[in-house]
Amino acid sequence: MPSIATLLIVLLLLAPSGQSPEAAAKLRVVATIPDLRALTEAVGGDLVEADSLARGTQNPHDLEIRPSLMVKLRRADALVVNGLELDAWSDVVVQGSNNGRIIPGAAGYIDASRGIQPLDVPTGRVDRSMGDVHPLGNPHYTLDPALAPAITATIMEGLARVAPEHRRAFERNRETFLGRLEPALARWSEALAPVRGAKAVVYHNDWIYLFRRFGVIQVGTIEERPGIPPGPAHLARLIQRMKEEGVKAVVIEPWSDRELAARVAREAGARVVMLNTKLAQGSGADAYLASTEANVAALSQALR
Repeated sequence: MPSIATLLIVLLLLAPSGQSPEAAAKLRVVATIPDLRALTEAVGGDLVEADSLARGTQNPHDLEIRPSLMVKLRRADALVVNGLELDAWSDVVVQGSNNGRIIPGAAGYIDASRGIQPLDVPTGRVDRSMGDVHPLGNPHYTLDPALAPAITATIMEGLARVAPEHRRAFERNRETFLGRLEPALARWSEALAPVRGAKAVVYHNDWIYLFRRFGVIQVGTIEERPGIPPGPAHLARLIQRMKEEGVKAVVIEPWSDRELAARVAREAGARVVMLNTKLAQGSGADAYLASTEANVAALSQALR
């Protein structure tokens, strides 16, 4: 008959390492970018344990693929991707994770771009000489808060495929989030109403969804081609156009060349404003709403 000490060792070996029963019962969901993680947490609530592959300060176009990212996906129940080729690098991470639950076509693979009507879809030939052009359209739709209802609907359906017993809870969580989003959208529209029709230049073409929503006109980009540093002739033409059209702001991301953006803005008589393309900190609905709130406030001030 085994001793009490032997039984205790066996029980310890069989128990999940470092997890309480509550944590073990949660859905493990990984999103490719932080804003999708926040929206997943808004829908999943206490039923999910969410993480993201990219940090808020990282350029999501060309994330360095590391073994640690594959480890994050190895035990995931679901993966939420941006799609439209923004996070095409995640395909390699998924393959390296050896997790069949999150491969394309599996129940746990959630493409948040489903149901989104992309902007800037190329109509002609697309090749690498044109820079980081997305054949399926501009992938930065998460930056338009008015698209959050469609995004969260897709996430909710994906989580419900993985855990159908929690569908009603996911629906309630989403309804609660949308109840907070609706008055926020009205407030943001009111805050940007005085600058509707104002003109801006962006470093990279991240902002067309947000600009379209609130009536900001994008005049040009510092990048001559997406993802490729600009030449002197392009910058000279851009600065001249900014002067002629009265551009008030140059919008940059955390990873932009700030010195170059500052020089362009200075020569054109504009000001530089950094917006949050991806959430730098926080989680859940609070983080998503706070990030958009900060973007609206910064943009409103820069365009006055």
